[in-house]
Amino acid sequence: MSETTTITPARAAAGAGHTSDFRPIADYGLLADCNSAALVSRDGSVDWLCLPRYDSSAIMARILDPEGGHWSIRPTGDYTTERRYLPGTLVIETTFRSDSGAVRLLDCMAFAAGQRGHDLGFDARHELLRCVEGIAGEIELELELAVRPEYGLIRPLIRLDEGGARTFGSGRVGVSAGVALDVDDEAVVRASFTVGEGERSGFALRWAAAEQKAPPAPTPAAEVPERIEDSAEAWRSWEAEHDIYEGPSKELVRQSSRVLKGLTYRPTGAIVAAPTTSLPETVGGERNWDYRYSWIRDSSLTIEALYIGACSDEAGEFVSFMTSAAGGRAGEGSLQIMYGIGGEHDLSERELTHLRGWRDSAPVRVGNGAWDQVQLDVYGELLNSLWLYQEKLGDLHPEIQQFVADLADTAARRWRETDSGMWEMRGEPRHHLSSKVLCWVALDRAVKLADQLGPYAKVAEWEAAREEIRAAVLERGWSERRGAFAQSFDSDDLDAAQLLMPILGFLPATDERMKSTIDAIADDLTEDGLVLRYRNEEGLNADGLSGEEGTFTICSFWLVACLAQAGEVERAQKLFDQLAAYANDLGLLAEEIDTANDEQLGNFPQAFSHIGLIKAAYELDRAKGAAT
Repeated sequence: MSETTTITPARAAAGAGHTSDFRPIADYGLLADCNSAALVSRDGSVDWLCLPRYDSSAIMARILDPEGGHWSIRPTGDYTTERRYLPGTLVIETTFRSDSGAVRLLDCMAFAAGQRGHDLGFDARHELLRCVEGIAGEIELELELAVRPEYGLIRPLIRLDEGGARTFGSGRVGVSAGVALDVDDEAVVRASFTVGEGERSGFALRWAAAEQKAPPAPTPAAEVPERIEDSAEAWRSWEAEHDIYEGPSKELVRQSSRVLKGLTYRPTGAIVAAPTTSLPETVGGERNWDYRYSWIRDSSLTIEALYIGACSDEAGEFVSFMTSAAGGRAGEGSLQIMYGIGGEHDLSERELTHLRGWRDSAPVRVGNGAWDQVQLDVYGELLNSLWLYQEKLGDLHPEIQQFVADLADTAARRWRETDSGMWEMRGEPRHHLSSKVLCWVALDRAVKLADQLGPYAKVAEWEAAREEIRAAVLERGWSERRGAFAQSFDSDDLDAAQLLMPILGFLPATDERMKSTIDAIADDLTEDGLVLRYRNEEGLNADGLSGEEGTFTICSFWLVACLAQAGEVERAQKLFDQLAAYANDLGLLAEEIDTANDEQLGNFPQAFSHIGLIKAAYELDRAKGAAT
């Protein structure tokens, strides 16, 4: 994947308030250390960085406001830029070329020295590494570092010291630099320097807790190239241990698997939905959510995707995380739809009114108000993961046996209730069909796991409840007017979540009712061939919010999977190729696609979207194999 872009450096006037102050979402690349993440733009600016965790306050947030903090390294004049991930890694190589020469910028988040394979992410250094290497000629570059803790609220005290600088107070960081630094009255660290062919300049930024007595000690500038190479080898070692997918879309699947690994919080096994908050689903709209938490739905599907693409060893940690976060119980409100990555329950939502939001899409939110919603699909999603990974998990401990049984019992008891649905609608609760189907999945997988549940198995009860749900879905979920399974009981509204019915084994895609549903969604719930979650019009599918949203990337990949399962391989392949073409030059996908502007929208990169790509590629491979 490669794309060359010509850039003329320019600085927006202070207070101009133009949407041109913001880079397109797809201009960014992901750096991660399995603890936190950074986003770096095509022109070499780190515009999002949270330390020490994905959900920590950002110390750089220019992606949400020009004053939010950043760290840029770029040529001073006109230049072209081209970038890629080093093979098998999440280390970004950006090549700048100008009339006078060319340089290479390497960026990564550091792993502990010598860390390899399954250990990636333990004992994190909380350090961002950058290195400029001269390729040809000579180029003058400029560095700007504006550390802005607490999402840009703080302009910290900065002191230059030998070999770098450090800040004091909240969001304490130390910086090492292979060039001379200066600091201005606006608390911006600056440098101008020249790099010639064969020359290198290293830079490092390391975070330390305020309670830590010693100041943060970043990697010395001279050692940065070696540490970047060590971190690159760490990524390659993980892929070498886990790379099993050999289909035609191997490179896309491998890259998506790396992204999913990069969104895994190694200390607990939690998986974040995305590393960002409040990148909007519609420019100027209010659908701006914080996705830096661990959803049962997203995490369970991540585990399934890693099973396909990387034979993941992360399943045990995830199951342990979810079991302990729920206190070992699924009923009586103990199982939430999401948790903090440390197992936190209260994710109360608030607005950061001092931030403009990406392209003035306010409000910017931290926390997520959906944490206490009722979503009955979670029982099926979690049990499906347990069933899928039963061999990897081995003999289940008694507390896991009881937890699995509790999940099934709760699904059997509660499936008749209304809920907010898997799309977390903030309107009135409904009898969402997808929630009923996932309750069926919960009971179906519990029955299949019964031999491993010892005295907690209740096969006869679970089978009876499973069949009761199936009958209700087939009767009350079908819309004669639409000729399709609808969004909720006794409704005529369409919902892309019904594409999960064949994917999860409720009905085969070749069933006439399912084929009719797939066609109805493809015909009536798409824009330019890509799938919407639902129609959000006044009085129809009201979700309690104003405005529209773009097409939902994972739903479009679900359509690919369903078409492949139905034997429509050519149609499925065409849609898969269309979707894959929307990925940026680094192979990254956001939550949504605005087909009118060919632009990615929503939090980025989105685990859900990369999950969808892996599953769709797998189903295409199976369909092609069956056709030959």
